[in-house]
Amino acid sequence: MSTHNARSPYTHDRRSRKKMWNNLFLGLAFISPWIIGFLSLVLYPFASSLYFSFTSYNILNEPQWVGMQNYQNLIGDARWVTSVKNTMYYVLVCVPIGVVLAIALSVLYHQKMPGRTLMRTLMYVPLIVPPVATGILWLWMFKPIGGLFNTVLAWFGIQGPTWLGDTDWAKISLIIIAQWGVGGNVLLLLAALADVPRQLYEAAEIDGASIWHRFWHITLPMISPVVLFITITGLISAFQAFTEAFIVSGGQGGPADSTLFYSLYIYQKAFRDFDMGYASALSWVLFLGILVFTGLIFRLSKKWVVYDRA
Repeated sequence: MSTHNARSPYTHDRRSRKKMWNNLFLGLAFISPWIIGFLSLVLYPFASSLYFSFTSYNILNEPQWVGMQNYQNLIGDARWVTSVKNTMYYVLVCVPIGVVLAIALSVLYHQKMPGRTLMRTLMYVPLIVPPVATGILWLWMFKPIGGLFNTVLAWFGIQGPTWLGDTDWAKISLIIIAQWGVGGNVLLLLAALADVPRQLYEAAEIDGASIWHRFWHITLPMISPVVLFITITGLISAFQAFTEAFIVSGGQGGPADSTLFYSLYIYQKAFRDFDMGYASALSWVLFLGILVFTGLIFRLSKKWVVYDRA
């Protein structure tokens, strides 16, 4: 009588499951530093700030639950209203200018021209300069007397403004500073331009399309996913603008609160007034605001972003 030596299905399944669990634990062990960092440095502060936003907390004492009081106090806070207005002005002006400038420079540097490689390299240099050093550099450039901009304007007989010392020019000055880091977006767009099929331009040229029509109907649609990306990242970055405004105003948001951006106001409440509960509420309002604007742009992008390259 012959015997059946094949392994039973139960034994095979048990060994497969054991191997699967071993692989899972091994994988988790390898990524455990990231998991620990995420839980302790991201998720825990994220959840804690939500809790603190419903409390009165000054770091030194235990948090006291106050419910929605911090959020209700926003309505009567004149400086909060000012910070919202300043930030919205900055976002609505700075982001479109940055996107248009990045597209223009990328199209320019995509052309065959002398020194193109050098110019592409120089575009990235500002991104490796520390933000604090950048702020100090621009402080000198915007000096009313002896600054670079006003010196150049004086050559043409134009008396320059006081820039960062003028409430009408302070935000404009910060918008100019923000364009210092346009090189990163230019590099992304250059990569997108290099991926546009050449035969589309050739067909358009045969049909007699002008340069403008080729750009509007071929180039822009083909790079639109990257344009969407830099718009979203620019929007998020602009809403959180802090470093340059802090440096040029000494952390005060002056003159006359004209550079009091939302993130700077959060900093003042948290680390100057030690009102962590109110600062947490401010942070969550900012988070929800960014979420709404990002979602709105994604929704509108369906009308102008082209993903089908066929």
